Amino acid sequence: MDRFPNAPHVDFHSPLDLSKAATAVLDAEGRVSGWGSSAQRLLGHSPEDVLGQPAARLLAAAPGQRPAALAKLCTARRPRSAVLDLCCRDGRTLRAAVTFSPLAHQGAAATVVVAAGLETLRGWEAQLAMLQGLATESDVGLTIFDTDLRVVWANTATDLELSGVAQYIGRPAADLFPEGEFISRHHPPDEDQIMEHVLTTGEPITGMHYRGRAPADPVREHVWSCSYHRLVDARGELLGLFEESLDITERYRAQERLSLLVRAGKRIGASLDVRRTAAELADVAVPQLADEVLVDLPPAIIEGRQPPTGSAPGHSLLRMHGRTPEEFRTSPVSYPPWSPQAQSLATSRPVIDTCPSETPDGTGADAAHSCLFVPLLTRNAVLGLATFRRSSNPDRFGPEEQTLAVELAERAAVGIDNARRYTSQHAAALVLQRSLLPQHLPEQSAVDVAYRYLPADSRVGVGGDWFDLIPLSGARVGLTVGDVVGHGMHAAATMGRLRATVRTLALLDLDPAELLTRLDGLVAQDSVADAEDGLGDETLGVTCLYAIYDPVSGRCVWASAGHPPPVVADASGSVALSALAPGPPLGLGGLPYENVELSLSGGSVVAFFTDGVVEDRSTDIDSGIDRLSQVLTWQRCPLEELCDRALSARPPGPQADDATLLLIRTRRLGPDLVADLELPPDPAMVARARTDTERRLADWGLSELAFPAALVVSELVTNGIRYATGPVTLRLIKDRSLLCEVSDNAHTAPHLRRARRDDEGGRGLFLVAQMSQRWGTRYTASGKTIWAELALP
Repeated sequence: MDRFPNAPHVDFHSPLDLSKAATAVLDAEGRVSGWGSSAQRLLGHSPEDVLGQPAARLLAAAPGQRPAALAKLCTARRPRSAVLDLCCRDGRTLRAAVTFSPLAHQGAAATVVVAAGLETLRGWEAQLAMLQGLATESDVGLTIFDTDLRVVWANTATDLELSGVAQYIGRPAADLFPEGEFISRHHPPDEDQIMEHVLTTGEPITGMHYRGRAPADPVREHVWSCSYHRLVDARGELLGLFEESLDITERYRAQERLSLLVRAGKRIGASLDVRRTAAELADVAVPQLADEVLVDLPPAIIEGRQPPTGSAPGHSLLRMHGRTPEEFRTSPVSYPPWSPQAQSLATSRPVIDTCPSETPDGTGADAAHSCLFVPLLTRNAVLGLATFRRSSNPDRFGPEEQTLAVELAERAAVGIDNARRYTSQHAAALVLQRSLLPQHLPEQSAVDVAYRYLPADSRVGVGGDWFDLIPLSGARVGLTVGDVVGHGMHAAATMGRLRATVRTLALLDLDPAELLTRLDGLVAQDSVADAEDGLGDETLGVTCLYAIYDPVSGRCVWASAGHPPPVVADASGSVALSALAPGPPLGLGGLPYENVELSLSGGSVVAFFTDGVVEDRSTDIDSGIDRLSQVLTWQRCPLEELCDRALSARPPGPQADDATLLLIRTRRLGPDLVADLELPPDPAMVARARTDTERRLADWGLSELAFPAALVVSELVTNGIRYATGPVTLRLIKDRSLLCEVSDNAHTAPHLRRARRDDEGGRGLFLVAQMSQRWGTRYTASGKTIWAELALP
């Protein structure tokens, strides 16, 4: 038989209880005079079989030993117990626990015999021992409440926690732990509601976590796992309920430490910002590990420089207070050589100490009673110090908290070092980018200019936006804006390379479509080389827009490689998006680029921009362009004000992309500053060109330039008449310098050469180069223009 029966069959009545045990009565001679039905069930003998028979026959001992053994037990004056082997009717032998109790009735001696199977008795004794252990030895607290939810009994474990349960008998459950609370989710927080639910429904509630302070240990906070069960007697009547509770403080804290490390792995170091990483450490550690966290870092770390070498305590540090970046404030701090902070930094080991009455920065310790100082270590370098302080939490830091704090500090140190490296690289990339962008746009007479460049959030990295204004021949200007895919140092370097390439190609006086075609080929070559070097593919997908504006004709020509078209506001305030159909981004090849031409009146405003100006997380590009167009309706406002208005509409906070805006207001050079003369292809016309040049210079008050200008014009007109098959046009422009241009219908390229001493010709272009600041040739669909620029006196 199983000593421990299944729970539904547990019977806590003793097997020797008269209501259950086998009973018989023996007379003075040891014969059976009474035989109960329970005895028949135990041994199988019916009353007819045993009544009047010697009881010794029921013993399994040797026949000669039976009477003596039985007589000794039956003649005792007080009850005697023995373990006997009894004979069953079916031939089996049953070892039983038997009690013999003397009975005197009306002067006749008799003995009452009570028997039960020994195995059954031992099982009952084990159950009784189990109850005894639960009541006195178990760590599980047991408390019984009546139907009014008042304490009626508690075992020893609960008695010890309550410092004596007697004082709580008859009192409600809320009096046991007045400041306790349930911390499990999805259950009523009030204990009375939970107990009422169990009483009413009979449904047990198990595994509830309860936090509070036990009367026996009011200083330290404990956590118990509590379960509630209804109590019903054998008749099914409700008696109350009982609560079982197990102190799981250490296990709960271990789980909390593990969950804290999981949260730390997800939250600390993801921002690539030194201050934010320090705040993330504080936010994770408070209030579970500490009531306050201070992070002390050398200024070099915050600025993205290498950590200082040498003795760490001797370096000045900056202390960060608070839990969030908004609450963090920075103040200088230093440690005395004997302080625990200095000891921790010098040994690179954590130190647990009582908090000093005054912190190194001169502020009070806010009644903190325990401090844990942990160095921030990475790659064998000390980055700083984290201080964990407890004030409202009464527990002092121990070895387990120290281990946890070291884990958190290691994660924070890695995050801070990564943020420091990123800050350094970002600063270098930003310096590189700003050095590659135009610091001051060149002076010219074609347009008024205003621009803005807003870098992306530092966590995203430096972007690859660029813009430029390039003075060209004939008082024209080239305007470009572009965007490199990606962020970081490589994107900034790619941007600088492309900007320089665009400037170089622009100075060749290429039209926009031709310039983008050549740039596309160069980008495709660079992308292949970058891929072979493992540098990524930032050059692929670069967008660029290039435009040329001529202030004499008001003609503006542009082409786009995947870049948003400009927005144009004419002098009347009417705003329109250019009909330009962008070609493919640079480096992808495919479709050719096409020029779009537009005539602009003086005072028109044109906006060149990157997608960061018109697109963000909350605004699509079409809505952003509409917003920019609305700003340009105020085109009479100063360009600087228009820039501010255009960018002020962007949502606040960190931006995911750079934003570049280039605004121009067009100017026109009128007839008073431009002179055109068309000449037939006749060498005799050279003298007329010279005479008209001298007269125009006199009108402009530039008579001092008459001789060099007349010489330059003579050579240029002579060259044009020699190679042209049609009329030659001379144009003089008074700008910041004197511009002389001769256009013809020939595509023959002039060459500068040094004539030999006995050569009769070949010195014309050499004289032009000597007399002018610069000169060159640009080609058009109908021919070419040779130009020269002379400095004004």
